[in-house]
Amino acid sequence: MNRVVLITGASSGLGEGMAREFAARGNNLALCARRTENLEALKSELESRHSDISVSVRALDVNDHDAVFQVFNAFRDEFGQLDRVVVNAGIGKGQPLGTGRFEANRQTAETDFVAALAQFEAAMAIFREQNHGHLVGISSISAVRGMPANMTVYGATKAGLASMAEGLRVELRKAGSPIKVTTLLPGYILTAINEDLKNAPFRVDRDTGCRALVEAIEKEKRVACVPPWPWTPIAFLLRRLPEAVLARMF
Repeated sequence: MNRVVLITGASSGLGEGMAREFAARGNNLALCARRTENLEALKSELESRHSDISVSVRALDVNDHDAVFQVFNAFRDEFGQLDRVVVNAGIGKGQPLGTGRFEANRQTAETDFVAALAQFEAAMAIFREQNHGHLVGISSISAVRGMPANMTVYGATKAGLASMAEGLRVELRKAGSPIKVTTLLPGYILTAINEDLKNAPFRVDRDTGCRALVEAIEKEKRVACVPPWPWTPIAFLLRRLPEAVLARMF
């Protein structure tokens, strides 16, 4: 029986790339995003390439928190269960604090953390009822330390997501639950969010990055930097460098 993988923000970027990888591995897909025309095109492509899978798509703005619960439950009812939920939808509008761009920072915080909380809640309600499932939170390498300027709020939201996932993972371990929780910390993977960055070190193309993301998910890692090289040693160093050194790096 094919596993059912739900991915938010699946109409572009990492969500779209992961959908292709999961489809190639024989998974049924529940895909949601705001841009339904992109989702419909992706559904047609994947089902034509992989006749052994089913793909369902639904419109979802993750900032409509009631809709998050409704869409997740509708997918569960349609497929009979959800085996894996990938909390991926996000934006990167962060701006330096105190520069008159509060609205951009508020939108980033609400989409990348509060909406992620809604997705965690909706997924876990289903998983607790099923007594199985795998919750995956897409965080960021920027979560490992406080980052300056445009990365400050974005990194803070991703750190919050990672902390939320870790707390949940500890709770489930203590309870002996079969539910799994994975936190992924991607480095620079080429998507629309970072395509304008002039200094994006070690950036890989989307296909390479999404293949590494799905490999880490399939292994049900607790926490993984993606791609592992060079981001695992970079994360190790970032956690330990003095702030004075960080200030010279960024």
